[in-house]
Amino acid sequence: MKVAERFGSGHRVLVTGGAGFVPSHLVDALIARGCTVVALDNFVTGSKENVAHLLDRPTFTLVEADISDGLPTHHPALAERFDAILHMASPASPTDFAHLPVEILRVGSVGTLHLLERAAADGARFLMASTSEAYGDPKEHPQRETYWGNVNPIGVRSVYDEAKRFSEAATMAYHRYRGLDAAIVRIFNTYGPRMRPDDGRAIPTFISQALRGEPITVHGTGNQTRSICFVEDLVRGILLLLDSTETGPVNCGTEHELTMRQLAELIVSLSDSTSKVTYVTRSSDDPEMRRPDLTLARELLGYEPSVAPEDGLRRTIEYFRTRLG
Repeated sequence: MKVAERFGSGHRVLVTGGAGFVPSHLVDALIARGCTVVALDNFVTGSKENVAHLLDRPTFTLVEADISDGLPTHHPALAERFDAILHMASPASPTDFAHLPVEILRVGSVGTLHLLERAAADGARFLMASTSEAYGDPKEHPQRETYWGNVNPIGVRSVYDEAKRFSEAATMAYHRYRGLDAAIVRIFNTYGPRMRPDDGRAIPTFISQALRGEPITVHGTGNQTRSICFVEDLVRGILLLLDSTETGPVNCGTEHELTMRQLAELIVSLSDSTSKVTYVTRSSDDPEMRRPDLTLARELLGYEPSVAPEDGLRRTIEYFRTRLG
């Protein structure tokens, strides 16, 4: 299956959360295609540094705003019609779940509704960034898009899980009853340059600890698994879905599944660190295993991840090394 490029030169694209980790890489890819991109971010977790290299580009505009409050009416870049809207905004790490619970719920509910209304008014393609967290602590492995999940609706992770599940429901409602050209991508664990060192996720935490020579803090026994996807592969998958006419949801990630202990040991090795792995109390509702079934992505989009964990982790370690001194 080959998907033809649908959005490029002459097309206007809005990316919410555009100064964040994954969205900023998407912005780069869209700019490289020739799109005119407006990135909207309130910088709660995003960073202007992630898009600083684009600020002088005539095809790029950065708008500081919170989509939960609606699209600002005063900014000229937001007055013109968009051809595509990518809703990528949301704090997304375990640390954020504890510190920004209301913000997460708002951006995944009223923020999504604001954007769906704008997409419907513009006749734009709407792509909603969902998450593997929609599956909760899965009892199916690997997880297919037809699996409804095993989610604790009042747990510590629920603000993120349920906000994304609401966003999916809202997107499908606008697609079914308003005829909106919409798509949902379920993103699995992704890593790479521009991650926040202190965001609480395993890879930036392990890398930061390894580069400082500190103990690597693995939760629980370290036998829980994650499949890790380098951001370059994820961006390619998201753009394939954007270009297609598919609605989804479609999983996007890799099948490189590692235990947390294996991941920690690999990072220590790749960073030439003297750090030792230690074990700490496991957080509540931490999923036991996580790996996508990529059948749909392959069949519908021709998606195939290509970056091996060792290669992606080396590139990420070097990024952190320059940031941590």
